[in-house]
Amino acid sequence: MTVTSEATTAWKGGLTDGSGEVRFVSSGQGPFDVDWKARSEGSSTTTTPEELIAAAHASCFSMALSHELGQNGTPPESIDTTASVTLKPGTGITGSHLNVNAVVPGIDAETFERIAAAAKAGCPVSQALAGIEITLEATLA
Repeated sequence: MTVTSEATTAWKGGLTDGSGEVRFVSSGQGPFDVDWKARSEGSSTTTTPEELIAAAHASCFSMALSHELGQNGTPPESIDTTASVTLKPGTGITGSHLNVNAVVPGIDAETFERIAAAAKAGCPVSQALAGIEITLEATLA
């Protein structure tokens, strides 16, 4: 089964003086404000395309890791993943860093790191981001 997800943005104004709202059509979530100032300087109240990519990467990786651990016979109790996506204005998105802490009974650190690396490579969002550097820090809690 193929699933298509949709989001929409309504933007008004120019790049630096304009703003918009993102809505997730498929799930009905939003609106979430977006603007260039938040994107280029950071904000605690307005989202950015990079934050949305980070959310996608963190959730996709967590699912991929859960699957890989289950295939190994060591299903996780919990997985906490943070993805940090970096934008350099004038250059673009330069990287995504995955930081994962997991509780996985019956697994050693070396096996966990190997499986986490496989999950990073197999995650569809990682594959979509193949044009940037993706780093991984995997820790058993």
